[in-house]
Amino acid sequence: MTPPKPPARPDRVSLWRYMRLFRADILSAQPARLYRAWMAEFRTPFFRSYLCNQPELVDLVLRARPDDFPKSARVSEGLRPLLGQSVFVTNGETWKRQRRIIDPAFEGGRLRDTFAAMVRAGQGAVARLGPLADGTPRDIEPQTSHAAADVIFRTLFSIPIENETASAVFEQFKAHQRTQPVLNLAAFVPLPRWFPRFHSRKTRETARSIRALITQLTAQRMGEIEAGTAPDDLATKIMTTADPQTGARFDTQEMVDQVAIFFLAGHETSASALAWALYLLALYPEWQDRLAEEAVAVFGDRAPEFSDMSRLRVARDVFRETLRLYPPVPMMVRESTCPERFRNRDVKPGAQVVISPWHLHRHERLWDDPDGFDPARYGTENGKACLRTAYIPFSAGQRVCTGAGFAMIEGPLLLAMLVRAYRFDAVPERPAMPVAHLTVRGRDGIWLSISPR
Repeated sequence: MTPPKPPARPDRVSLWRYMRLFRADILSAQPARLYRAWMAEFRTPFFRSYLCNQPELVDLVLRARPDDFPKSARVSEGLRPLLGQSVFVTNGETWKRQRRIIDPAFEGGRLRDTFAAMVRAGQGAVARLGPLADGTPRDIEPQTSHAAADVIFRTLFSIPIENETASAVFEQFKAHQRTQPVLNLAAFVPLPRWFPRFHSRKTRETARSIRALITQLTAQRMGEIEAGTAPDDLATKIMTTADPQTGARFDTQEMVDQVAIFFLAGHETSASALAWALYLLALYPEWQDRLAEEAVAVFGDRAPEFSDMSRLRVARDVFRETLRLYPPVPMMVRESTCPERFRNRDVKPGAQVVISPWHLHRHERLWDDPDGFDPARYGTENGKACLRTAYIPFSAGQRVCTGAGFAMIEGPLLLAMLVRAYRFDAVPERPAMPVAHLTVRGRDGIWLSISPR
């Protein structure tokens, strides 16, 4: 048995058919040959697109010359009503200034400071699953989404998900997801800035509601900072950090943009990864038992401590393997700014350069047993080599996710806390199938039955 993987499309389809498939699901819109190809070229009447799997090309784009391959504006077109000019969509000097202000909040020492808030979120998740642990099949995605949102609000603003404003943001975000396709028209057709983007009325309404609520939280925190009563959390750290080059800080509007992407990226990706990790543990109960035994040995009956994290080796490798098989962000799109030559093909300025963690992580010429679930692979020579050259769940280079270290604490921690308390079993009549919209989720949910340990 191998973990679920979406079927590939026929090798040749019309552009119209491809657009329809892509809008429904990024993953099944791609041909099977991409799991073996070092590079593939896609031609449309509007632009050329090059998917790069060769590690040397990935390294060139993400690490060696990232300024020559800025993030493409096409994929973010549909997200702009919510994200504004956040660090997720900007490039150049604007992006570099934003990262200089944001990055210090996520340095190693700060992770220790946020750990207690993560633990409280984990305890909340364990408590919420209690009434559901009766063996009845449940979709686990709403629960992992709730837990991830709780982590974000506790670490960012020192408030639990039960807080009235936090709860309202969470509910509005769920509504926003239901209205938001992964691609806007401008993702396929280059449009001038003045041309309308045709976002749906509901998309615009939910984005406005979310941003209004975040503005309320941000303005309140600004006042607490000025009064000297602000808690020492991530929001305070970011809002009081000055750009070392200019001395400027984020104003309220800029901070709203950044909080929106923290919630989108930090919540969506963590919820996706945690749900798939629990599903994989249900499919492979021997690994679930090993992880539960490790959690009991490390934590005992007490609350987790930051020093415990280095001992959660099984939890770390299970979470790492989950991110390989189901990277929350399956594709990243860059744009060439100067003439290039990739594998004897001319790449013109303006071409889309796609780096696909989904295909790179399952590449048949790189990984041993690429579609299998094997957390022990990271102790092998192949696994160690691929970690260095073919494993990019958080991107790589200067645009590596600023929350990567945060996620690698949060994921194994929540996984260990949940599996210490409960057993998760697969529901044979409700198998999961991955689809990609904003992140990789279950097409019809991820169904598990839960029982106390």
